Amino acid sequence: MEIPVVKKIAAAEEAAWVNPGLRPYGEVSLEVTMEDIEDAEDRLARFAPFIVKCFPETADRGGLIESSLTPVPKMQAYLDKAYGSGIRGRLMVKQDSHLAIAGSVKARGGIYEVLKHTEDLALEAGLITIGDDYSVLASEACRKFFRQYTIQVGSTGNLGLSIGIASAAVGYEVIVHMSADARQWKKDMLRSHGVKVVEYASDYSEAVKNGRRESDADPKSYFIDDENSKNLFMGYAVAAKRLRSQLEELDVKVDEAHPLFVYIPCGVGGAPGGVTFGLKELWGDNVHCFFVEPVQAPCMLLGMATGLHNDISVQDVGLTGLTHADGLAVGRPSGFVGKVMEPLLSGEFTLKDKWLYEYMRNLLETEDIFLEPSACAAFDGPARLLKYEETRAYIREHGLEDKMKDAVHIAWATGGRLVPEDVREEYKKTCLD
Repeated sequence: MEIPVVKKIAAAEEAAWVNPGLRPYGEVSLEVTMEDIEDAEDRLARFAPFIVKCFPETADRGGLIESSLTPVPKMQAYLDKAYGSGIRGRLMVKQDSHLAIAGSVKARGGIYEVLKHTEDLALEAGLITIGDDYSVLASEACRKFFRQYTIQVGSTGNLGLSIGIASAAVGYEVIVHMSADARQWKKDMLRSHGVKVVEYASDYSEAVKNGRRESDADPKSYFIDDENSKNLFMGYAVAAKRLRSQLEELDVKVDEAHPLFVYIPCGVGGAPGGVTFGLKELWGDNVHCFFVEPVQAPCMLLGMATGLHNDISVQDVGLTGLTHADGLAVGRPSGFVGKVMEPLLSGEFTLKDKWLYEYMRNLLETEDIFLEPSACAAFDGPARLLKYEETRAYIREHGLEDKMKDAVHIAWATGGRLVPEDVREEYKKTCLD
């Protein structure tokens, strides 16, 4: 049977897709649980003294790596005026673009997995016990211990930055395998932290495959697998409980009468999947999560719409996988994440690259917030939620029409703080057809 959205995907058309597998959250049984989120949260708390010692910029939050939740009423008004978005309720930006250390959402999962591996090694070696002050791990003696170990990862950019910077701080040897889509400034920044960068002329999947193979050949090397890692996933999921506190501080309710819509740029799927899982654990059917992908690299949408997950790539339907959204330039999705998302994800949007730069300039002009282009994909959700018949039908069928005036829309900004000034200027001048 032909799937209409797959026909649109293959033609590189912009599209909206509503997930037919979405189920009431009370009926869903998953291999990951709230206990897993709490375990990750506790581990991050144990590492807070270490994080403060290695990264003094986190001291004001006590070693917590967290971002602001920012209302953007001027951007909301602009989207309505310029694009006729018709957004009702309030639009906000979750500024993971400005997270400490790595300046992207990858500071959550990437740094968390480095810290979990560090704790495992340190406990096994007797360097610490669970009740200790983990700042001892920043000592020269501990750094010498970790220097015998290597961490490797495949990345289009931001995951490599988070893992490279965090791993170098612990003392590991670090190798980041970077795909052709990775920006030069990200490679340069990694090298400035003493990270070995291996460059590939091919795409993300090839970088991951080679990185995994090299790591497997070294018994003292640990590979962080963005395609299959539960640890990465749980690091991202912790964001949800922190978001709840921020919404409460802003006196924002999320319940049946006050729906929450969240729009997240998606590459291989780990970060948006982890965040979505955490949100659904907290708010169940009152939160509606949508991913946004480029028209040439909608790998998660393709995998979920066909049910083939990581057994299909965008190249299989004639797409290039090439996009200006470097963090989203992934041809094959995470099968692990796709299967977890089957009953949880509300839907997806795809967009042409030109909108990345349009939304970037719009946000900068209206709110004086800079995001890198791939992060700006998030704004396509609120801009077009009411434009597509598929998503209008979703609102009707979920009984949300009369509740939209009390809704909150969150565009999850995934990166931008570390972009060098000359590259920012280049982005501001980029216009595409």
